[in-house]
Amino acid sequence: MTNSVKNKDTSNDYSVKPLPLVRNEPAYSIIDLTIPADYAGLRLDQALAKLLPNWSRSRLQTWITENRVMLDGQVTTIKQKVWGNEHVQVSPQNMLAESTHVAEDIDLNIIHEDEAIIVINKPAGLVTHPGNGNWQGTLLNALLHHAPQLESVPRAGIVHRLDKNTSGLLVVAKTLEAQTNLVRQLQQHTVKRDYLALVLGEVTQTGSVDAPIGRHPIHRTKMAVTTNGKSARTHYQVIENFTGCTLLQCSLETGRTHQIRVHLSSIGHSLAGDPVYGGKLGKTGQIIGQLLISFPRQALHAQKLALTHPQTEQILEWEADAPEDLNNLLQRLRQHSSSKIAG
Repeated sequence: MTNSVKNKDTSNDYSVKPLPLVRNEPAYSIIDLTIPADYAGLRLDQALAKLLPNWSRSRLQTWITENRVMLDGQVTTIKQKVWGNEHVQVSPQNMLAESTHVAEDIDLNIIHEDEAIIVINKPAGLVTHPGNGNWQGTLLNALLHHAPQLESVPRAGIVHRLDKNTSGLLVVAKTLEAQTNLVRQLQQHTVKRDYLALVLGEVTQTGSVDAPIGRHPIHRTKMAVTTNGKSARTHYQVIENFTGCTLLQCSLETGRTHQIRVHLSSIGHSLAGDPVYGGKLGKTGQIIGQLLISFPRQALHAQKLALTHPQTEQILEWEADAPEDLNNLLQRLRQHSSSKIAG
């Protein structure tokens, strides 16, 4: 990657005024960037919004006006156009709102941890990030207790989310450098994320769904396949067939909100137990039908995660078995239906 994040001595840079220090605020590293050639013609704030998705465009514009952004060693303006290969330095202002989140002693199932990243097996029922009425008891609160230094990293290092009632693997960055690197990998679709999904109906063939996802035009709390949405691609493979339902492995090429749930629903195979995008049962028989109806959450588990380590550049992979509730459901389906493992 051409962009990097590193500590740098700016004492010899001209036209740079010392930034005021705020007591008790953790310091962020200066971010060094190179404008990609294919960004030629963009305004500086537009280019930064693409390069630094962890911060909003309005915040980046504020930093430009506060002379926190240097373009080839000079202060600049929001409307300044870039033409590729320029050197940009950004001196982030600490986000005080993040520090208002309270650290809470919540158990975490940590699969891997080192100086740069934490990989967590999140249980169903745990909200990833505070919001929408869930301001406490979240993964972010737990992370701040486990690693207090995450207070100085946007969103406590969270770079991607799992829905509250989806279980499984997610990665957290412990430094701003690692967070920027992981966001780049997600943007470039090089992070591999595979999910187990139990869907209604009998799926017989491997396939893909390539359909844009956006906010539902009427029900604004839902997402939907819509022509003006963002591009989204989900690949699925049949793992096991049951009477009236199918276990799939789904691989994300993009990472839109509720992507797997929306995509599978759009092809007539909603997730079992999904309270938002759920569909009707087919011919399952009374016992199987009751098992599927009574499952209390969407039957979705982030099973596999693979990425390039931000520091060592090694490709690392992790796998988490299906949690107890989903595993028990699968076992009972095998007992009461004609199960057939694919392949």
